[in-house]
Amino acid sequence: MTTTTIHTNSWTTTNRSATRTRSDDVKAFPAAVRSEWIKLASLRANKAILGLTAMVTAVVAWALARSLDHQALPASVLFIYPLPLVAALALVAGILMFTSEAQHGTLAATLTARPTRWVIAAAKTAMATAVGLAMGVTAMVAGFGGALLGGAQVGHGAPVTRGLWALLYITLATVIGLGVGMIARHSAGAISGLLMWSFVVEGLFAPVLPKALVHFLPFSAGYRLLDAGSDFKPPVVIAHVFPRPAYALIFGGYALLSVIIGTALLYRRDTN
Repeated sequence: MTTTTIHTNSWTTTNRSATRTRSDDVKAFPAAVRSEWIKLASLRANKAILGLTAMVTAVVAWALARSLDHQALPASVLFIYPLPLVAALALVAGILMFTSEAQHGTLAATLTARPTRWVIAAAKTAMATAVGLAMGVTAMVAGFGGALLGGAQVGHGAPVTRGLWALLYITLATVIGLGVGMIARHSAGAISGLLMWSFVVEGLFAPVLPKALVHFLPFSAGYRLLDAGSDFKPPVVIAHVFPRPAYALIFGGYALLSVIIGTALLYRRDTN
């Protein structure tokens, strides 16, 4: 009577090709970013949002330059005025970067091709940052040009400094949109909820909250990154205003927190 011996291989220990390491995940990050860029560039909605950004800022800045109330303001100041609208568009663009995949069923294919979910979240965050920068630069150039076409003088002052703070504001707004999209996974719900909070909730409840707390409301802090002189007032006046780096840390903290929560939920939820 013969005895048959069956040999088995432990693929997770003897064959390293079956085991992904953290180094492999890091090396996959450039390819994940490239994949996100392909998906971003293939959607007509993103091109429409970028075109709408340029059109809205140019028209608003042109109209302000033509109005009697703002004729004394130069283009170096007027280009800031349309940027809160651009921040709202940036929120929508960030939300759609995730919810468009989750709602159309392509997220499962993405996670199958790249199982390490933090790589996907990091790649989307990097692309959201790039989108915010592109929208910010487009808006400021279009707004400056629209103000000049409306008859405003070029002006002087610190347009570069204003532009850098405004660029940070729009970029962080895009990242917050991405994080909220990862949390909600539904375009209409995320967009309506975030815009409702930004334009309605903070505007209604901020005046009755303690002044110390209003500093830490997300969009109240983000709005104060913009600087167009004493005539450009936030929706809620706060005594003892913080310096802009402090507001940048507050608004950036919300952006980081939203992405962290969205990434954690990406690990815990099913793909569909």
